[in-house]
Amino acid sequence: MRRVTLGEFRELSGTELGTSAWHRITQDHIRAFATATDDYEPIHLDPVRAAETPLGVPIAHGLYTLSLGPKFLYEILQVTGHSLALNYGFDRVRFLSPVRVDSRMRMTLHLRDVTPLPGGSKFHVQQNFEVEGATGPACVADSVLAYLD
Repeated sequence: MRRVTLGEFRELSGTELGTSAWHRITQDHIRAFATATDDYEPIHLDPVRAAETPLGVPIAHGLYTLSLGPKFLYEILQVTGHSLALNYGFDRVRFLSPVRVDSRMRMTLHLRDVTPLPGGSKFHVQQNFEVEGATGPACVADSVLAYLD
């Protein structure tokens, strides 16, 4: 994990901040996400139904993949010297390939830009979610984090 002050974080614009550890995507994780969101689409939960698709196995919800962003961010980076940190939103999110049950995923974080915000800064980061052995990302998200001084 990389530890930086808020001032140091501002100076890292345009750099890769790091990559998280691998995280296994289990059927239990997928089921818990479905329960938390009331999204019971069979492709995520029913192995028999999933076997009938070209994917052959259940896949994670795209939003479950995206929701792992904070977990991975905390593994990659710790920012100190601020009064409040907030998820400011997303400028763009794309789900590019499915995440099959029992696959392993990790995230690489890039700080693209820093812009002023009253009382702090907005940090525009790109989150690249990668599945082990895949040729391209499963998800790419342009996220905005707000840190107040």
